Amino acid sequence: MKRRGIFLALSILVFALIFVTGAGAAEEKIAKIAVYGPMTGEHAEYGLGFRYATELQVEKWNKQGGAGGYKLEVVVFDDKNNGEEAATIAERVVEDLDVVGIIGSYVSGVSMAATPTFQEAGLVNISASASHPDFTSAGDYIFRNNTVISVEGASTVRGVDKVLGAKKIGLLSIMTDWGRATAAIMTKLIEDNPNLTLVIHEECTDGSDDYSTPIANFKAAGVDAVIIVGMHNTFVPFARQYRQQDPKIGLAAFANLYDDQVLKLGGEYVENTVFPVAYFNESDEPNIVEFRDAFHARAGKNPSSLSAQAYDAAGMICEAIEKTKSNDRAKIRDYVANINYDGVGGEIKFDSRGEAQKVFMVLQIKDGKFVKVD
Repeated sequence: MKRRGIFLALSILVFALIFVTGAGAAEEKIAKIAVYGPMTGEHAEYGLGFRYATELQVEKWNKQGGAGGYKLEVVVFDDKNNGEEAATIAERVVEDLDVVGIIGSYVSGVSMAATPTFQEAGLVNISASASHPDFTSAGDYIFRNNTVISVEGASTVRGVDKVLGAKKIGLLSIMTDWGRATAAIMTKLIEDNPNLTLVIHEECTDGSDDYSTPIANFKAAGVDAVIIVGMHNTFVPFARQYRQQDPKIGLAAFANLYDDQVLKLGGEYVENTVFPVAYFNESDEPNIVEFRDAFHARAGKNPSSLSAQAYDAAGMICEAIEKTKSNDRAKIRDYVANINYDGVGGEIKFDSRGEAQKVFMVLQIKDGKFVKVD
């Protein structure tokens, strides 16, 4: 009888421990934020920037106890800067009902291969970099924490006019959907500026390593400055090859150049380049200092303007979870659509098309540093 009593007591104790442990585990609710982009390959610095920024935002919330009663997790996907990969990732992501929002991808065309799936499944997608005019047209679950290229491009033109003082403009664009759409927009913006004349437009392959033909054509046309519609893998070699022949040629581009990698790879050949950004690391605002320092500790370099926009995108999703106390995708979407968010990129709110309204400043590379000039 004594042994039977001991056995019964032990059984009750084990059962109680299992019950308590199980109840505790069941109480922990998980909400996931996905991030996708090129985590490998020549554009990996952008995808990794999105990843680090999202992780930092989520870690900050988790240190405060999570959001809305949920522990937050980040899930990362490498789309290899490929539309087919992005579409496949989208199918996988929407099936995980713990995922309440996704950030990405980097290039507009790749992103737009995935947005129909996010829209159909009712999953909030916030891009930190897509600038194609049609990106948010996929539906009301698609948001852009960037601007359409016409807004950013207007600031590029302003820099060419007011900072560089150029008159005769050449335009170099990559042969992608984004490159062609952006080139058409830039053509009109240049033509609408009474101080500028578009003399010649050349196209090139994305990431080409030989720009001898367009450079020869620009020189023959007598341009004062060239606006490059492309990523750093186009801009840096083009700048190097052109500046080796003409050190004084003016150069201008877009916010994707605001990255320490451009300074490292471009060196003297990217000096005096102008481009617009909505975020600047040299600010002394406490939230920017905190983000910049944390990102530098994680990545070994300062955040880019696009990484900052990913950080704010993740912050908006976290706030939506906190305020709605829910992982319901529709509730998350409704909150984001009406948000007024104070981020490192300034005050963010979306219009009826899911477009963030932003103000751009013009930066110039001087003595190997990014300097605000307008």
